[in-house]
Amino acid sequence: MPNSTSRSGNPADLRTRAVSQLTGRPPDGAHQGAAAAFGVLHELASSPSTAADALALLHELQVHQVEVELQAEELRTSRAELESSLQRQIQLYDAMPVGCFTVDLVGTLHELNLPGAALLESERDALVGQSLYSFFTPESAQLLRLQLTHVSVGREALACSLQLARRMGDPQVVHATFNADPGGRTFLVALMGTGLGGRARGNEQGSSPPM
Repeated sequence: MPNSTSRSGNPADLRTRAVSQLTGRPPDGAHQGAAAAFGVLHELASSPSTAADALALLHELQVHQVEVELQAEELRTSRAELESSLQRQIQLYDAMPVGCFTVDLVGTLHELNLPGAALLESERDALVGQSLYSFFTPESAQLLRLQLTHVSVGREALACSLQLARRMGDPQVVHATFNADPGGRTFLVALMGTGLGGRARGNEQGSSPPM
């Protein structure tokens, strides 16, 4: 009866086969199951000439398994920390005392916080995709568009007062600031309520950016 070495080749070949199969990376690209891999390990262990290799390989695989488990635990911990940090940032975003909006040049709303949704008198999810311009009086919508155009070409956009059109009653005056979004081709608009009524028109005209 041929021994294990003659059936499977030299010890180095057996070791290569065992490592490749047990680690899931066959050198010939063929898929080998766990049963076949452990069969090769059994071949190593069954021959006195390769038993030491079998023990060494088994030890290496056990160490590798522990390393993988430790790495998996570190990844789980990192993910939990990232999720906690993200949740904290969302809480801070929604707790800001101003309405925060991310819009593109045509005014489409991409993101907004809860105070922003309250200013626009609607639910946040329902506002995404709508035009921010549509919530202002015609004069203020034009000024808002002009401010974003200034930002888009790298010019400074001045803070100004705008008039939010209300469903009932007089327009609401809001103080607006503008910045380019560092994360993309959108813009960050912050709105803070300043009062109601006729003060808006004087502020709006006096705060127009230089042409």
